[in-house]
Amino acid sequence: MTRQTKIVATLGPASSDPQILARMVQAGVDVVRMNFSHGKASDHIARAEAIRKAAANAGRPVGILADLQGPKIRVGKFEEGRVTLTRDAPFILDARCELGNAQRVGLDYKDLPKDVKPGDVLLLDDGRLKLTVQRVVGHEIHTLVKVGGELSNNKGINRQGGGLTAPALTAKDMDDIRTAALIGVDFVAVSFPKSAADMYMARQLMRAAGCAALLIAKIERTEAVANLDEILDASDGIMVARGDLAVEVGDAAVPALQKKMIRAARDRNKLTITATQMMESMITSPVPTRAEVSDVANAVLDGTDAVMLSAETAAGKYPVEVIESMSRVCEEAEKSAEIGLDRELLNRVFTRIDESIAMAAIWTAYHLKVKAIASLTQTGSTALWMSRLNAGVPIYALTPEPRAHDQMTLYRDVRPLLIEQRTDDRDLLLWEAEQLLLRRGIVDRGDLIVLTIGEPIGSSGGTNTMKIVRVGEHPEPAR
Repeated sequence: MTRQTKIVATLGPASSDPQILARMVQAGVDVVRMNFSHGKASDHIARAEAIRKAAANAGRPVGILADLQGPKIRVGKFEEGRVTLTRDAPFILDARCELGNAQRVGLDYKDLPKDVKPGDVLLLDDGRLKLTVQRVVGHEIHTLVKVGGELSNNKGINRQGGGLTAPALTAKDMDDIRTAALIGVDFVAVSFPKSAADMYMARQLMRAAGCAALLIAKIERTEAVANLDEILDASDGIMVARGDLAVEVGDAAVPALQKKMIRAARDRNKLTITATQMMESMITSPVPTRAEVSDVANAVLDGTDAVMLSAETAAGKYPVEVIESMSRVCEEAEKSAEIGLDRELLNRVFTRIDESIAMAAIWTAYHLKVKAIASLTQTGSTALWMSRLNAGVPIYALTPEPRAHDQMTLYRDVRPLLIEQRTDDRDLLLWEAEQLLLRRGIVDRGDLIVLTIGEPIGSSGGTNTMKIVRVGEHPEPAR
């Protein structure tokens, strides 16, 4: 597979059948997302077993991402399941209401009356309905409907401009982190973080549960945009979660924010996932709209590590076809991606030996036009640094560590390969890496490749050697 950008697909009823999962893997899915807002722990455990079996049968790695639900800032349920709100009509959000009607509805988030004041604008159901707060009376928020429409059970609530105090991690999330640890997921996504403190708490909970996953912050609150730098420093990556983010900051602001966030993450050697409504029409249509094709292509050109499918693969009619369509769009966009390697490298300052080796390998690979870069790595850090720059050369990350192998499924332009470390001899390890690339058909005899490795062998963060090799020219070193 020549595609650089990775594809994340959400699992759900439409993608639980083992045959569908197998076809999704064959179509090119790189990471599957388990949405912990839905289903029981047993459901997620069963799906993890199924996707690992499908990946093993296909002979290619597929990572697993656990997406925590976060705070339920939602309306409650209605007596009839739904009501229609009329413009300029009064409507009450009542924290103590059990079943709603046309005049009022309950709240899952009981502290909402403490967070709002007269004049605030509340947006319901992804901004489709708009209410203006008139007054707050105890546990009741009295509002006036400004934009009406149908409102059904458990639809989300946002305050325009942000500012809700709900904590990012709930008791349910803490239980779900333990489930994620039991599954052995590769990534954990935290919903609605507002600051670095939320991410530090999530990491502590993960460590306590024995979970070694990479930590992804979903940027979907106004406060998270303001605190982006500190959140990036506390995380392994971010998800540009454009749904709730657009409701809070306004949809017109999202495209520029997307570019800013991806650029900031790449500058800090962090991962990025671009999500929400990327190919939503394919929930019911076998082909995407032209606007969706442009949206995916622009995310690729922005430099995102991955593009994500949500309902398209969880509940849609075409879970396999949407992956195939997204893959084609990514490949076409990558062909026109600008390579500004010289400029980007000149603007970087290196403080670590292993990072310097990674950058030297990228520079050399680009200017020598080598066939591939092969990075022997324990943790994947060297491959991650290489993947932050576009050299137009595929990066193969060879590791003996299954955890690092699966986590690198999210790194742009990195192809992870498991290698058995049978020796501490550097030259013999490099020769074995060369032979693995030959056996896989990745390179041919006579091709130039760049190899990186660290000594002492087996230590993390120790990459300190780069070697340029013409494949097949050197005999096997003595054992």
